[in-house]
Amino acid sequence: MKFPSAGPTVQMFLGATLISTSAVWVRVADVGPTVAGFYRMLFGAIALAVIAVVRGWPMWRDTRYLLRFLPIGAFFALDLFLWHRSIHFVGPGLATVLANLQVFVLAGAGVLFMGERLGWRFPLGLGLALPGLLLLVGVDVAELPADYQLGVAFGVGTAFAYSAFLLGMRRAQQNEDTLPPGVNVMSASVWVALFLAAAALVEGQTFAIPNASTAGSLVIYGVMCQGLGWFLMTRSMPVLPASIVGLILLLQPALAMVWDILFFDKPFGPLDLVGGTLVLAGIYLASRRNRREARG
Repeated sequence: MKFPSAGPTVQMFLGATLISTSAVWVRVADVGPTVAGFYRMLFGAIALAVIAVVRGWPMWRDTRYLLRFLPIGAFFALDLFLWHRSIHFVGPGLATVLANLQVFVLAGAGVLFMGERLGWRFPLGLGLALPGLLLLVGVDVAELPADYQLGVAFGVGTAFAYSAFLLGMRRAQQNEDTLPPGVNVMSASVWVALFLAAAALVEGQTFAIPNASTAGSLVIYGVMCQGLGWFLMTRSMPVLPASIVGLILLLQPALAMVWDILFFDKPFGPLDLVGGTLVLAGIYLASRRNRREARG
């Protein structure tokens, strides 16, 4: 068996680490959740455009090609709309873990709409993730504050919206006339920015950036997480074994929990450790099944 060089593995690791900090920048930015999403897409699209120019990627096919990413952008906009609110209600760590339940949503979509079959890893992964999630959220959910329950609901909704976005991107990438992945993410980002700008106007939110700290947070969020993070991951995924990709992707929810504990003093006890471990193990099992079947 030929093992991959360190280059793609390191790039995948760095990309996942950068993206794992996303919720941190949302939490510390002194703007509304919808506006934070808008600036992520704006700065991210600019960063991806710069990368495309430097690498000589073609960035334009025609208007019809750009319109292909309109529904994809709509789902990603809904993803960020829900996720950013979940971050403020339940914290960066749990919000990111909930969003990564998209693994199970994608598996269900594969069975219902694409004729895929579930292997033994999926029910085992689900059986680990659900009790682990209950430990993370709180065993007696009904006794939790209303805002916390709403944040959990937003996080679960994020998983569904994110799944729809991933399915749309997967379909777009399978077309013969597709542009490079980074350019496709840039195209989707433009639509997301437009959708979120419209939502912010309806909500009456201001686009003003109140201070230098917020400006720095939003630039890092867009350039490093949306731009560089996605570039590194989409570049390295195709050349790495699925098992390595699955393990490295777990860095996103795992490190998000770490950042929540370190930067926001999130209480973390033995039950949280057990719950987090169970959820991550369940996500990993389900993601391995999905990627192996996708290759076959």
